[in-house]
Amino acid sequence: MRLKVMLPTAILVDEKVDKIVVEAADGSFGLLPRHIDCVAPLVAGILSFVPAAAGKERFLAIDEGVLVKQGDEVLVSSRDGVLGEDLGELERLIGERFRNLDEQEKKSRAAAARIETGFIRKFYDMQKYG
Repeated sequence: MRLKVMLPTAILVDEKVDKIVVEAADGSFGLLPRHIDCVAPLVAGILSFVPAAAGKERFLAIDEGVLVKQGDEVLVSSRDGVLGEDLGELERLIGERFRNLDEQEKKSRAAAARIETGFIRKFYDMQKYG
């Protein structure tokens, strides 16, 4: 099977695999090469796969998404994802990603608060002098 994991800005995985395990809304399930064609909504969680060449299981943390299996191709589309060689590395990478997002969120909230304060001041001035 060929697994292709697509994010809005990049293709995270595009390789031949022997096995895929994903988490859907109604539980985890596995896909092997002759699995029936299907479409499944995915929940945020871990997608694991075994590359055909290496044989060592790899892991991918993904946000919500959709899986489409048709023929020999498995397409996964998600808003975000992080690829790791093992679960320990994946946990570290996710921790770093969330720390970066927390910093960006703090900066965004501070900028929004400045804009809001400026808008309120201008509105007050219009009321006062208008």
